[in-house]
Amino acid sequence: MSEPGEITQLLHAYAGGDRGAFDQLVPLVYEELRRIARNHLRRTQRGATLDTTGLVHEAYMKLAGQKGMRVEDRGHFLAIAACAMRQVVISRARARLADKRGGGEVPVTLDEERVGGDEQAEYLLDLDRALTLLRERDERLARTVECRFFAGLSEEETAQALGVSLRTAQRNWMRARAWIKAELTAEPL
Repeated sequence: MSEPGEITQLLHAYAGGDRGAFDQLVPLVYEELRRIARNHLRRTQRGATLDTTGLVHEAYMKLAGQKGMRVEDRGHFLAIAACAMRQVVISRARARLADKRGGGEVPVTLDEERVGGDEQAEYLLDLDRALTLLRERDERLARTVECRFFAGLSEEETAQALGVSLRTAQRNWMRARAWIKAELTAEPL
């Protein structure tokens, strides 16, 4: 594994406009990105067609296309990558539900186990809505969820990515989980 200093230097070079720095960065963190993607898919997409490599590559395309992305360090970059992966998965869930409702195409019978269930797609959208509401209420709690749940970062890595103490990261994670659980189980009005 490379020195964290090298990763941080590449991130700063990229933020400074060096487009090639991002391409040099990705191989250095590729295995960590794959770990995050595996973790993310394991938690959110049982039986989906998107695999670990595909999710990493789609997130890469999202991140590489951003201009002026400011990243502090490795942990912050991994948190941003996890957010990009979440966006990819949510977009696919939305598309899946749109396709379920016709999507303007001719219906085709698909292997439901390979594609993933509609129930799972609906759960992901509910989770995304809850996370959006949480972000409006408390940005740091929402970022904690992205780091812990979507990126699979440890408590220590989350604290580092968010620039808070370990104990604060732990408290934020407990509060965020409780809030999202209450939001997901609440009866609609």
